[in-house]
Amino acid sequence: MVKIAAKLCLTIDVLEEISFVFHGFGLKGWNLEILQRRWKVFHIVSLRQVHSDKFIYVDQAPSSPPRADGVVTDQPFLMLIVKTADCLPILLADPKRKGVAAVHCGWRGTAQRIAEKAVRLLEERCGCDPRSLRAGLGPCIGPSCYEVGEDVRQAFLRGALPADVFRPVAGRPGKYSLDLAAANIFQLKRAGLQESHIGRSDLCTHCRPDLCSFRRDSSRAGRALNFIGFSDSRG
Repeated sequence: MVKIAAKLCLTIDVLEEISFVFHGFGLKGWNLEILQRRWKVFHIVSLRQVHSDKFIYVDQAPSSPPRADGVVTDQPFLMLIVKTADCLPILLADPKRKGVAAVHCGWRGTAQRIAEKAVRLLEERCGCDPRSLRAGLGPCIGPSCYEVGEDVRQAFLRGALPADVFRPVAGRPGKYSLDLAAANIFQLKRAGLQESHIGRSDLCTHCRPDLCSFRRDSSRAGRALNFIGFSDSRG
């Protein structure tokens, strides 16, 4: 289930159930100033996103945003942020061990299995068991609004991703609708997450005016702030 928190961000049950984890998927109007005011004790970790599969581990806030599309930490009071405007944000947390991640999943990162790599890094650096991990998938462009070409489909097939996340667009040879969320859920399950531990918003950024969409609004789109961090209290 998706809930609206403070009217400006969404939360997902599978993450909200972890008492020491704080997360959200920003609507329009949610900004860094609001986030910092609400969680004053947290240090912000943001990225210079480059539509890649590159991940970093942090144990403190960097002095400048690193070039990457995913970030993992096992340290409390770090607020990990990824920004989106049609791409899929994924937030991961382990309720048993310290470990959270924020992932920016565009089609390029998805084709390179960035979600699967996030799980592996949590496992390697934080000692997380994939079977315990919870994943929240925020709003992204839905398949009915996301038309891509043959080049994207081939990139997914080279990445050993399922062909059924694509559907041919009627009357437009070489064009397909892409279910970006489904492609990433496939990766999370392949990496060992239980289906019941994966929550998704099912909201299409292109269809909803309160969400940021580059395909709809181009340079006027803005970016949604999606965030996750944890305190050192276990509730």
